[in-house]
Amino acid sequence: MGNVTSNVAAKFAFFPPDPPTYDVSKEEDGRVVFTGLTADKNVDVHLLDTKGGNKIVATFWRHPFARFTLLYSHGNAADLGQMLELFTELRAHLRVNIMSYDYSGYGASTGKPSEFNTYYDIEAVYNCLKREYSVKQEELILYGQSVGSGPTVHLGSRLQRLRGVVLHSAILSGIRVLYPVKMTFWFDIFKNIDKIRHVSCPVLVIHSWATNYGVYACFFDFTIPGTADDIVDLSHGKRLWELSKEKYDPLWVKGGGHCNLETYPEYIKHLRKYINAMEKLSITKPPQKELSNAPSITEVKHNKCLRFGKK
Repeated sequence: MGNVTSNVAAKFAFFPPDPPTYDVSKEEDGRVVFTGLTADKNVDVHLLDTKGGNKIVATFWRHPFARFTLLYSHGNAADLGQMLELFTELRAHLRVNIMSYDYSGYGASTGKPSEFNTYYDIEAVYNCLKREYSVKQEELILYGQSVGSGPTVHLGSRLQRLRGVVLHSAILSGIRVLYPVKMTFWFDIFKNIDKIRHVSCPVLVIHSWATNYGVYACFFDFTIPGTADDIVDLSHGKRLWELSKEKYDPLWVKGGGHCNLETYPEYIKHLRKYINAMEKLSITKPPQKELSNAPSITEVKHNKCLRFGKK
């Protein structure tokens, strides 16, 4: 079993840009400065301590009229320095605050990337949102792109009063990207297929689909050949949507790839529609009672966004 585990780890790996595309430094007044970000961008930069013993970089992009905050988890072949333009556009078009972060071992974050370190990372970021910005669960939308769907679904399954979750080119699990297995093995990573059913808020799934099939093909129970996303098959997004308790109208982007869905006009249009729907929902739906004695998020053991292969 040890060999199987190591082989899976070798094939399903993290690929932080090397060298990192940015750096951070501390000013005399204690402020953290992010290269390429000027003061007029209205962005706060944080260095956060995680339970894994690492320090990770997080950036809070403030919008003056934001109703919600988007907690964005990126794919496994990018760092924050490559995401600045996207965050600028999302903040402007969606009128939301954006909290983004680099996983341990990515960019200027210390440590080594691993599945559980991503869970520690997103927990530290969520705690920062509560502590520094008084963000409530009802004001928070989690956004996970590709491998970022792992920490997103994990956190989403632990928080019962979230406003929403967005899964962009998401994976069912690590092994299922490589092999079409029907069961979950103990050594699998990012087991979204088992956790998504515990997410209690409206889930929006965004994925690409093949150009040579009708729009309704994606609802049949088979893997569609010729899917435009040749890294994470459409069946991943389709199944996550099916398993979600509260489904929001999915977006299947015709002809899109794994890392370019943001360039399609329907992407931002559908996201804006989702944000507007969440605003209406926050008015009509009373807040749920907070669960007491909930365990820590990490207590339960068991652009350029994604690459798979051997290092």
